Amino acid sequence: MTQAMATRPQVSVVIPVFNEEAGLAPLFARLYPALDAIAAKGRSYEIVFVNDGSRDRSAALLREQFQKRPDVTRVILFNGNYGQHMAIMAAFEQCRGDMIVTLDADLQNPPEEIGKLLAKMDEGFDCVGTIRVQRQDSAFRRYASRLMNATRERITRIRMTDQGCMLRAYSRDIVAAINACREVNTFIPALAYTFARNPVEIEVAHEERAAGESKYSLYSLIRLNFDLVTAFSLVPLQAFSFAGILISLLSFVFVVLLAVRRLVVGPEAEGLFTLFGIAFFLIGITLFGIGLLGEYVGRIYQQVRNRPRYLVEAILEKKD
Repeated sequence: MTQAMATRPQVSVVIPVFNEEAGLAPLFARLYPALDAIAAKGRSYEIVFVNDGSRDRSAALLREQFQKRPDVTRVILFNGNYGQHMAIMAAFEQCRGDMIVTLDADLQNPPEEIGKLLAKMDEGFDCVGTIRVQRQDSAFRRYASRLMNATRERITRIRMTDQGCMLRAYSRDIVAAINACREVNTFIPALAYTFARNPVEIEVAHEERAAGESKYSLYSLIRLNFDLVTAFSLVPLQAFSFAGILISLLSFVFVVLLAVRRLVVGPEAEGLFTLFGIAFFLIGITLFGIGLLGEYVGRIYQQVRNRPRYLVEAILEKKD
């Protein structure tokens, strides 16, 4: 079924794509019927794909799909790889819907679940997060995700049960507020949460990846969470400052104890390696603090350069 697009569709579905050649055909086969079923109930839609500098045939497949369904398909082509969140930001600046849904291209979040999010937005919620039930990831990924969620909640005021789930829905006002931010590094679900007046979370299904493999390595996941924490909180710097004060006090007490011991008992040659251990510990703490401070300074450096966050090579869309 072909849904004639109005100038302003009600729903925009945003999908970043990076080296997803093997999974795009299954995605198209399920995504369009799911959205056509929603359109049959009177809710118009558009799909905004963003090719994030894929090195396989993903861009060619997106172009072919645009030619098949130009009425509901738009494709943004980056001239390089700028990352998933920059791809979503580019789509946010181009999408026209009153409700915006983000979705991964790997089919781990079924497109058939989009209707649940839209129904929740109809109830008046402006930011709909999701919680994956029966996650089809490795045990390590699940436990690591829980640990990182718990760490983030302790350090920031952002409350998201499942921050790694891409399937989310935002109102036009939330997306407009996100677009107004010019941060070089950001985490979109967290940013949306800070702007939301009435957020909610719902449970959604989770499936095994349709094809290919995850683009997030362990390092990427740790880096993402570190970016999230440093982008939304000064707690790491404050904690390090407090730790520095505490260690300084303990070191002073330790030096006093050593001085008293020397006067009472005499010199202690055997304690040399203990002093080395303490010195190495303090040096490690200092180096960690320098690195943490460098992270914040690096963010300032990236921001003040004011370079474009991404470059668009072309946009494929049907001209009105």
